[in-house]
Amino acid sequence: MNIYWSDTAKRLEPYVPGEQPQDRKYIKLNTNENPYPPSPKVLEAIKNAADDRLRLYPDPDCNSLKEYIAQYFGLEKGQVFVGNGSDEILAFAFLTFFNPGNSILFPDITYSFYPVYCGLYGINYKTVPLDENFSIPVESFFQKNGGIIIANPNAPTGKYLDVSLIRQILERNTKSVVLIDEAYIDFGGESSVKLVNEYPNLLVVQTLSKSRSLAGLRVGFALGDRGLIEGLDRVKNSFNSYTLDRLAIVSAIEAIKDETYFRKTREKVIRTRERVSRELTGIGFEVVDSLANFIFIRHPKVYAYDIFQKLREQGILVRHFNKPGIDNFLRVSIGTDSEMDIFLRVIKNIVRE
Repeated sequence: MNIYWSDTAKRLEPYVPGEQPQDRKYIKLNTNENPYPPSPKVLEAIKNAADDRLRLYPDPDCNSLKEYIAQYFGLEKGQVFVGNGSDEILAFAFLTFFNPGNSILFPDITYSFYPVYCGLYGINYKTVPLDENFSIPVESFFQKNGGIIIANPNAPTGKYLDVSLIRQILERNTKSVVLIDEAYIDFGGESSVKLVNEYPNLLVVQTLSKSRSLAGLRVGFALGDRGLIEGLDRVKNSFNSYTLDRLAIVSAIEAIKDETYFRKTREKVIRTRERVSRELTGIGFEVVDSLANFIFIRHPKVYAYDIFQKLREQGILVRHFNKPGIDNFLRVSIGTDSEMDIFLRVIKNIVRE
């Protein structure tokens, strides 16, 4: 530990991202990236925007992108916030809406960045246990809190919480912000955006990294009441006014506009997810119901870490979490059909052995 670090830096336990190895070529099923490329219109927009204007700062308010997002969701531009990936927006949101001393609530098995943000900002938190099927017991959120954050579908389980249940949580928590992290919502769930105009304390966060294949450009957005968006802008402009570059802005616009391509690739992922889930169930795996672009699996006789290691040895990366309650599960991102065929063949051989 460096002697020059601040006390804050010393106490942090940073988030650990999925492995991005450089030693060989792998079938990457470990970081929930979209297996299909961005819309061709996105690539064309990048070529057209990569000119001498790169010497100039981009629009700090990203007005053109906000207008397209607002139109897409039937909202007003003032209800849209954009940032450098949804992770950055979540970081801004924790600083904007959650106070140290008031414990916020989130599930005990969920996106592991949430406790990292709490550590960074000194925010107290209390985790809500999931049930034996990894479902969220909504009544556990009917208690005093300084804010609520729920990933929907949840990560790493892929379980989806119906909008009607989110409405119940909102009804019982009118004094604090309820943040719904919808990074994977496009793979089968219904968005809570439909509730934004009813509940001024609801903030919905989405990303273009997954369903729109823009993980390499880092574009996320939040939708909510104008008061919430104004608060996010205050924090953002106290940190970094230019969160999105020119190429990211034009790419995001084209990705949103090309609805046909979006639906086509999304449906491919969904079909592959369902097929792979059926085949794994057929060879004895427990597969948690998923509406994300990944599945959460375990085998009753073969330990998850052993499967993880043997897959890696054969050039296939999946994600293993060495955490209580899920250490015998693997999270498997959905790849192309050909990638998943190789995965299935290899994992069947591992189980037979």
